[in-house]
Amino acid sequence: MPYWLYIFLIILGVYVGISILLYFLQDYLMFKPEKLEKDFQFHYENQEIEEYNVETRDGATINGLRFKVKDPKGIVFYLKGNSKSIKGWGKFAVDFTRLGYDVLMIDYRGFGKSTGRRTQKAIKRDLQVVYNKIKENADEKYIILYGRSLGSGFATKLASMNHPRMLILDAPYYSLSKVAKRYMPFMPLSILIKFPMPTYKWMKYVECPIHIIHGTDDKLIPYKTSVKLSKIRPKQTTLHSIIGGGHKNLNTFESYHKILSDIITTKPKKVNLEGSSIDIKHSSKPANAKA
Repeated sequence: MPYWLYIFLIILGVYVGISILLYFLQDYLMFKPEKLEKDFQFHYENQEIEEYNVETRDGATINGLRFKVKDPKGIVFYLKGNSKSIKGWGKFAVDFTRLGYDVLMIDYRGFGKSTGRRTQKAIKRDLQVVYNKIKENADEKYIILYGRSLGSGFATKLASMNHPRMLILDAPYYSLSKVAKRYMPFMPLSILIKFPMPTYKWMKYVECPIHIIHGTDDKLIPYKTSVKLSKIRPKQTTLHSIIGGGHKNLNTFESYHKILSDIITTKPKKVNLEGSSIDIKHSSKPANAKA
């Protein structure tokens, strides 16, 4: 056997081996769940909560918490990131309850008290079931979808299939395939990845107002990702930049809370463009220049 062929076969074998490992281990690499005992008791200071369990058609249980306020203005369906459980994520509910909104958080399959085999299709189906439960008690004009990091893709998909009041995306990705490609540029991820999560495709079908919040110093999901996403539905999308914000610390910026308050509590007003410069175009030549 020629030496070059021997080397090629070794490289090919290593490449195939890594691909197989990636396929079977990606769930472990992508998700960092925290599991909770069934009898675990949630507690948050100065927050009224109610625990829910939703049974799915394939026998799984989706566990969630509703953070309640008196006479709510609406409800925020908060879809969290890829780590821990709602035990820890629940502390962020105050950012919405203080503005007069109930908050519903759920744990994806395999997180917290939730059970069931985790697949992209199954999670999308679970979220629609939960959304339908919300609609039983609230008109969609009072429902706000909030997706954080991993949850931004699921929130976008849910918004594309329903008619919530608005969609808020916190540090969203263009697609998880694109994120993974940054770290493994030579792997055939289009074939291997089980959670491609094409946010950009789903956003094309979202009809409600879209607000994107992203830190300019995000090292995990670059800020330019949100710039790109904001161009998909430009007339209904607003991009809010947190100058200096990273991926996990937006809540430590005063600007984040001001933006969130403005988004949720301010009623959108149509801008009167009459008499503005909107139709005036800059000339590339001086007015007195000869042709």
